[in-house]
This record gives sequence, C-alpha cells and structure tokens, in this order.
Amino acid sequence: MQISSVNDVKIYNLSHGKSLPEWLSDRKKRQLQKKDVDIQRRIELIQDFEMPTVCTSIKVSRDGQFILAAGTYKPRIRCYDTYQLSLKFERCLDSDVVAFDVLSDDYSKLVFLHADRYVEFHSQHGHYYKTRVPKFGRDFSYHYPSCDLYFVGASSEVYRLNLEQGRFLNSLQTDAVENNVCDINPVHHLFATGTSEGRVECWDPRVRNRVGLLDCALSSLSEGTEVQGLPSISALKFNGSLNVAVGTSTGQVLLYDLRSSQPLLVKDHFYNLPINSLNFHDQLDLVVSSDSKIIKIWSKDTGKLFSSIQPQVNINDVCMYPNSGMLFTANEDPKMNTFYIPALGPAPRWCSFLDNLTEELEESPESTVYDDYKFVTRKDLDNLGLSHLVGSSLLKAYMHGFFMDIRLYHKVKSMANPFAYEEYRKDKIRQKIEESRTQRVQVKKLPKVNKELALKLMEEGDDEAELTSRTKKGKALPSILGDDRFKVMFENPDYQVDEQSDEFRLLNPIVSKVGQKRKKKLRLLAQQDATSQQVADDEEEPEGRASSEEESSDDDKSWVEEVREQRRLLRQEDRDRRRQERKEADRNTVLLEREQNGGEKTSNMATSKKTSQPQFYQIKAGEEFRSFNDMARKQKLQKASLEDRLKMEEYSGVSNVADTAVGSKQLTFTLKKSEQQRKQQQAERDHHEERKKLRRSAGHLSSRRGRGWGGRGRGRHQGVFAL
Repeated sequence: MQISSVNDVKIYNLSHGKSLPEWLSDRKKRQLQKKDVDIQRRIELIQDFEMPTVCTSIKVSRDGQFILAAGTYKPRIRCYDTYQLSLKFERCLDSDVVAFDVLSDDYSKLVFLHADRYVEFHSQHGHYYKTRVPKFGRDFSYHYPSCDLYFVGASSEVYRLNLEQGRFLNSLQTDAVENNVCDINPVHHLFATGTSEGRVECWDPRVRNRVGLLDCALSSLSEGTEVQGLPSISALKFNGSLNVAVGTSTGQVLLYDLRSSQPLLVKDHFYNLPINSLNFHDQLDLVVSSDSKIIKIWSKDTGKLFSSIQPQVNINDVCMYPNSGMLFTANEDPKMNTFYIPALGPAPRWCSFLDNLTEELEESPESTVYDDYKFVTRKDLDNLGLSHLVGSSLLKAYMHGFFMDIRLYHKVKSMANPFAYEEYRKDKIRQKIEESRTQRVQVKKLPKVNKELALKLMEEGDDEAELTSRTKKGKALPSILGDDRFKVMFENPDYQVDEQSDEFRLLNPIVSKVGQKRKKKLRLLAQQDATSQQVADDEEEPEGRASSEEESSDDDKSWVEEVREQRRLLRQEDRDRRRQERKEADRNTVLLEREQNGGEKTSNMATSKKTSQPQFYQIKAGEEFRSFNDMARKQKLQKASLEDRLKMEEYSGVSNVADTAVGSKQLTFTLKKSEQQRKQQQAERDHHEERKKLRRSAGHLSSRRGRGWGGRGRGRHQGVFAL
C-alpha cells in the first residue's frame, strides 16, 4: 500500500506493491511474504484484481455488489463479487471491447460494443445474442423508458436499436461528420452527443428532433492559447437535470447549464491530452476528471483543486464506487488500481476495515510519500554531479527539490563516495564491540580532555560512595562524569582548563582549600560513624587540639595568604613582561632606523663618516614630540592586531587593570548629567568669569606705614571696598 498526500488530502493506493505470479505454490508465496517487505505491506483487497495485459474500461453494477472490467489480451470480461472479494467469472470474447454497459441491477444483462462493429448481449448464463451496426461504433447509451440503444461512431447518424422489438429504428441525422461520445440525462432523458467538430447536440427522444446545440470548441479556448487544431469532444456526462460536463481533446473540462450557451466554468488539465472520463461526487459537489496521465478532483462551483492522483501508468478509464471514497482505474497495465480517499467518504460496506486501518496509519508519524524515491535538493544534485538531469524523466519536481529513484541514488552515491560503505561497516563493528565490552569488568579510563579534573572527580565520587555504603543513608549523588549534560567538557578540547592563566592561578587556592575541607569533612564523618560515639556540645576539647572554628579560621588565613602570594607573582610577571616589551620596542626602533638608512650607508660608507649630516624628522601639527621610541611604538601599534595592541597598552600601563580573585576585568563608565545640572554648572562658570572681569586688585595700595595711615588712603581704600 502506498500513501500520498496532495493538498493535505491522504490518498491510499491499495493496489501498490508487487504481484505474485499465479504459478507459484502456496508454500513459495508464504516464504516470499516472510522475506519481502513490499509483499508484506501489500493489501490484496480483491483477489486476482487484474488483467493479462491491459484493462480498457471498468464499471460497477447498480446494486454495488459486482465490479466488471473489460481488457485484453485475449479480449475478455471479468466479473468480481465484492461480497466474496474474489473473481466470480471470466468470459473471453471474439474482439476487443470499445464500450460496455450494465443494463440490470446485477450482472445478468450486459451489452458490449466491439471493435469489429458487433454488438454482443450477455445474460446471466453467458452469450445471448450478437448483431452488427452499419458503422464502426465509439460509444452507446441506453434509454430506459423506450428500451432503445443509441450508438454513435464514425458516421453522422445515431443508430437506434430497440431491445423490446428486437430491430433497428430510424436513426437520428446530426450535422456532424463523426460522433465520439453520447449520454442520456437520468432525470428528463435528454439525449446528447459530442461531435468531432467540438459541438454538443441535444435531442429529445420523444419527438426525435434536435432541441439544442452547444459550441464548446470556441468556449474552451482562452486568450493567448496556441491553437494547433479544432478541439473535439472526448467525454460527456450529465449531472442532475440542468448541468452537463464536457471534456475536450485538448485537455479542458467545461461545465454548462443547459439554459445557457456559455460555460459556467472551464477547467484545464494543462497536459494537452484528451479527457477520457468524467464523474460527479454529489456529496461534496466535486468533479472527477481524468486524462491518460492524471486524475483531478476539483470543485464544480469554483474550480479549486481538491486533490489529484497521478499513477505511474497511463489511465484508460475511471469508475467511482457510489456513496464512498473509493475509485477504480483501468490502466495500460495488467493491474487495476484501487484508490481510497477518506476525505471523499467512508469505505464501502464490504471493506469497512479500511477505515480502522487508515485511522491507525494517520496516527503513526512515518513518512508516507514515495517509498521507492529519494528526495534531493539542488545542492545534493550538485554534490552528486547530477545537475544535468534537471528536466528529464529521472527527476520528478516536488516542492523545493526533486524525487529520484532510490536505486539510482544509491548507485550514484556509491560512485561519488566508494568508501562510504566501508566506513559505515567499520562504525557498526566498533559499536558492536563497544556494546559487548560493557558486559565485561569495567576499567576506569581517564578522558582525553581535562584529565586532572576527571581524576579529582573520580576520587571524590569514590569517597562519597564509600561513605554512603557505610552510613546506609540515602543514595549517592550522580557524578559529573556520568552526566550527559557535562559530557562535552571531557570530549571537546575547547573546554580544556588552562592552569597557566591568571584566573586559574587566582581561583586555584580557594578551590583547593574547599576541596581539602570537603575531604576532611568526609573523613571526620567516616570516623564518627565508625566509632559511633556522640560527643556532647559542652564537652571541653583536649589540649593540643584546636577547635573546628580555629581550624577554619587558620584555613581561611592560609588561602588568603596564597591568593596574595599569587597576586604578587602576577604583578612581578607583568613588570617583567613590560620591561621586556620596552626592550623589544627599542630594539625594533634601532632596526627600523638601520633599514631606512641601510642603502645609503652601504654605498657611501667612507664619505658618510666624513660628511655626516644630522637627520631631521617632521612633526605633524597637533602632535607632541617625546622621543623616537614613541614614534616607533606608534608605527608598530598601527601594524599590530587588536589583541596585540591591547596587550601592549596593558603592559605599558596605559589601561589600568585590577587583578581580583574572580578575574582581571574592569569596567569604566561616566554618569550622564541631566539638562538641569548642565545648565546650573554653565551658569556658575559664567558667574565666575563675570566676577573675575569686575574685580580690581588692591595690591598697589599697600604701604610700609602700617594699616590705617592717612585719611586719604583710608578713604580710597574704603571706596574700593564699597564698590
């Protein structure tokens, strides 16, 4: 069974899968069903539901119990009983069947139109009567009120054969050269025939006169359509009393109201192939139209596509089982396809188990599209070197990529990477060996990354496990080594702990002291549990042994001293690096000067010593000259990367970095002042400037005679302060 989804509508192909040969024994069939997955997934809904070579047409009896199919070669008719889900009978014929119809509710009355102009009647027991029409027939319809058969074919006449009288009646003369199809309305019994000129002629059987004419050829052509020939009528089907669907040889379906000469809707299949079948689904107001390549299900009101079915072989005929979501197709293949669409309706009564089966399949999250195909994108095609296959029959376009045969994909994949299978095989063997090793005695192995940390964690885990086993209280906590969340820390080299970094050296004293405290606490707990002695809170401690608080205070002092020592060492290393950097900068400056003047000194060594001229350097505007070392350092900074420049600034003391126990990071920021504060500060500055301009110095009034000498001076002095 194959499951596909088009427009979010699930379509189940119940006939998909390999067919077992008839000459196989039952034992061989059972063996194949056990081995072959495709045969296991195959659902044989009706036994032997196939033809020897090709099936040309298929129909269902009015009571829904029998399915009749005509095919070749040799020409034959097969009848299947749905109640027994098997073949009821098979009858071979003298020539190929062009069209056939079921006149009764069951299979007891059948009419066949043969390719050699013969009309053959079958009853329940078999062949009953055989007659011949004047011209080669193409289609026929049965008029129930008058028991007349209307035959159309390679003639302008429509032949009438009355089954009650057993003789031909006067034929109907049409204006067409040839008639391809015909149909009779089930409500008011209007007879319509489709001609090769693209017209539909409607006749009233009561008066044998033409009552209407529809020109469908011009209506089927839209603006901008290239006309290669006059489209003829290839399919015709009535729906109700007023609607009729017309299919053309160019792939268009036209929906008409009998009261209007203009079509209500024109639906194009876009394959430019003749429409060979038309059916109506009255429950959902859908039209099921088909050509030799695709079956399209669409709304008869809007023309919007509901779903589509595209088999791998050409389609000859489509038959819908009444009042259900099942349809049968006659194909250019021995197997007749059976499709079930739950969205159209329930399964028929004789196969109601399909509803339960499809519900279970919809709950499973398995992929259900193209089991024998591989979906590839354009990038995959470029990698495989198959870009030249785009547009060929080997690639089927779908969404943002293509479907290609899985066998072709595996073949090209093996050619592109011939050692892929060997690598896959080695990986599988390695996995099997690792799985078998888990059953042996496990030996603790250190990981490749962070070995010291892993060893430390393993020792702590062993101590905790031993303590837990002694106390028998609770369960031991899981180790970090066995936790998948921290697995990458011991596999990825990027997580390797750098013990030479400043952060590690500053944090290591704290971590080590915490670990020592933890180990000491575990040992004390183990000793207390082993001795099982309770010590009172107010008991005095023995001499020579410090209390726990004193020990903790001593430990705190010790790790503080170690942190200070590490900071001192780091500062000393920084000073040494800066000193070394300065030496390197001076050396680079000397080398730069030598490179600039190297050519002149080598050519004129003797003359340059005698006539040595001083060298001048131009200082740009806005720069302050300090020394030549600064110029060389600036040139070096311009060529260095950002990381090197930050390091050089750090060593030279330009950026102030404070070393702390949690890292060497510093944040510098300035507070943004409000508008009112800026205005107040500006007003204060303006006030000070104004006071400076108005103030006059009184230093020249000072004298040696002392303060308060003379009335004149005192008065002037007072006048100054009065201002």
